[in-house]
Amino acid sequence: MRPLALLLAAAAAASLACAGAREGATDEPAAPICPVPERAIAPASSGPAAGLPPAIAGPRALLLRGARVIDGGGGPPRPGLDILVDETGLIVKVAAGIAAPADAEVIDVGGRTVLPGLIDAHTHLLSEPASSFPALVTRGAREGEADRALRGAANAWATLQAGFTTVRNVGGTLADRSLRDAIDAGRLPGPRMLVANHSIGITGGHCDHTNGLHPEKIPAEPDFTRGIADGPDGVRKAVRYQIKQGADVIKICATGGVLSQGDGVGAPQLSAEEMRAIVDEAGRAERKVAAHAHGTQGIRDAVLAGVHSVEHGSILDPPTVALMKKRGVFLVPTTYVGRYVEGAAEAGRLSPDSAAKAQAIAPRMRESFRLAYKSGVKIANGSDAGVFPHGDNALELAEMVELGMSPADAIVAATASAAELLGLADVGRIAEGKVGDLIVVDGDPLADIRALQAPALVVKGGRVYVRRF
Repeated sequence: MRPLALLLAAAAAASLACAGAREGATDEPAAPICPVPERAIAPASSGPAAGLPPAIAGPRALLLRGARVIDGGGGPPRPGLDILVDETGLIVKVAAGIAAPADAEVIDVGGRTVLPGLIDAHTHLLSEPASSFPALVTRGAREGEADRALRGAANAWATLQAGFTTVRNVGGTLADRSLRDAIDAGRLPGPRMLVANHSIGITGGHCDHTNGLHPEKIPAEPDFTRGIADGPDGVRKAVRYQIKQGADVIKICATGGVLSQGDGVGAPQLSAEEMRAIVDEAGRAERKVAAHAHGTQGIRDAVLAGVHSVEHGSILDPPTVALMKKRGVFLVPTTYVGRYVEGAAEAGRLSPDSAAKAQAIAPRMRESFRLAYKSGVKIANGSDAGVFPHGDNALELAEMVELGMSPADAIVAATASAAELLGLADVGRIAEGKVGDLIVVDGDPLADIRALQAPALVVKGGRVYVRRF
């Protein structure tokens, strides 16, 4: 863990840098995006709550023997190593021939590959696909926060079993916060969560989930507490409210989307002025901003406003890619979900409006990913799970490799690069002083990335949650 003094110093330096960036803002800033200080992971809870899976151990040291280590930093694998995690959940030694401490749990992984716990930077744990568009609307009308939270608990457990020990939940409800806190307290098994609570967008936009519903059945005015706001002052209020309610990150809808009704998938929505206000307000609270953006103009406006990541980035052109690279903005491409919604459209599971948008945007998404990757834009793994079933998150890595990314780069996108985007100092790498989030897989993911789809061992914070050997 990083000492508190270092974290406070980093925060002070970031605040000064942000102030300078705001004062010197231009239409196309040459400076990188405004920095937000890294945070350290909270210590593990003292022990598992009653009723959790029996594989979860209490506080004790863990030693993995005979590992082939891919450390998340992009270097070559290192065979024949042991990894020691202490009772607080921190990695304390990575070397050959480590002596086992008294009372440590010792697991011989038999030469299998060990990687950092994977990170998914774009999930919706409280959502899941519906069998049809009418079923989706019916579910939305019948369910409350308790229903969503309970579904989220099941989805969180499926995600952790799939080897994803940290996720960024970019848009849902205040139940996201409750799920995050229950997991952190050890009451539920699941990945470490960063949450946005409600996404922020315009009246009638992609984030407005009342689109297409009769006004007699919904509030007549936009509700900033649910993220719907208009104008710079309105969106500032919405940002402040989400942060008040525990948001770790701010998610915005810069353009239309596929599954929303009545909006063009790539059409700009939030204005450049509104996005600048959002980024400024989030920066004052040391929160990063993630921008859902499909269309080129919306992507460019979001990048110029200072967002830290572009989600989807479906219609990129070389000038916009160059701007993202210049400013250090991450692309979270969600390429697999494009493939998934194409199939859902063909199977008749989407509304006619969404089906047409899915079939139009998915091929562009793949082209844009190739352009961004070849151009050297920073890429963080994000799946958009919730549109497709949770637990299948690693299909995004296979899709990126299918589109030309090397398996080594895909692994980095789901480990060190994703940790950098999330601003988490202690995850995404296997190294002394990092949190003991580890997965063990059969096979070689550098030869076949699909090896990551069925981890044989999942360790989060030094605790074994899944063991299949």
